[in-house]
Amino acid sequence: MCKDKITVVKVGGKIVEEQDSLDRLLRDFAAIDGFKLLVHGGGRSATKVAADLGIATTMIEGRRVTDEAMLRVVTMVYGGLVNKSVVAGLQALGVDALGMTGADMDIIRSRRRPVTEAGIDYGWVGDVERVNGEALATLVRAGVVPVVAPLTHDGIGHLLNTNADTMAQSVATGLTPYFDVRLVFCFEKPGVLSDEADDDSVIPAINPAMFESLKADGTVSGGMIPKLSNSFDALCGGVGEVVITSAAALADMSGGTHLTL
Repeated sequence: MCKDKITVVKVGGKIVEEQDSLDRLLRDFAAIDGFKLLVHGGGRSATKVAADLGIATTMIEGRRVTDEAMLRVVTMVYGGLVNKSVVAGLQALGVDALGMTGADMDIIRSRRRPVTEAGIDYGWVGDVERVNGEALATLVRAGVVPVVAPLTHDGIGHLLNTNADTMAQSVATGLTPYFDVRLVFCFEKPGVLSDEADDDSVIPAINPAMFESLKADGTVSGGMIPKLSNSFDALCGGVGEVVITSAAALADMSGGTHLTL
């Protein structure tokens, strides 16, 4: 039986921090045909608010170390300021959006990340254990567009900071029993670049072997590492198409970097 299509869009970076770029993104997202869902980040805003409060930010391979003070910051920023600003913007465009974290309707359950073998303690960071795809599918089919903030919960009362790319991958994979899923990672660059200073150096397609090579030679680093890792996890989990592209290309899905197995 042919499944309905759904587009899961993850947006982060400067796109959600600057009003002009966010407005354009939301207009293009609103214009996507068919079912859709938006996952957002907001790390730059969290870093700024934390600095304003005198709270230091520590990042390891693109992932934020989250102590109790930082957890309060990301909950305020991701679940409040960014999430509700996006929801309000979509409502203004006639999109019936619903802002959510993983704790809402128990849609995403996580476990706190254990201390690594190298002794790294990420703190209140969650590794996704399960996604309630059925609940999300029910909302979507009812005409609701979920807007998901990168916060999950452990089922015993604790919120957990969870990488937004991981959230998008997990949601997309969780929806595969119900939809033909396309996952689009949007940010300020036109795709994965072979030269970070040259926006014309987009790598059109990347497979897992290429990823390992690009990581080894430093072409991809920082936050791009989890983004690509999650892209391949999504494909392995049954997602039909994964693209990393600029928010400006969302309207016509032109260009970008396509991930393949």
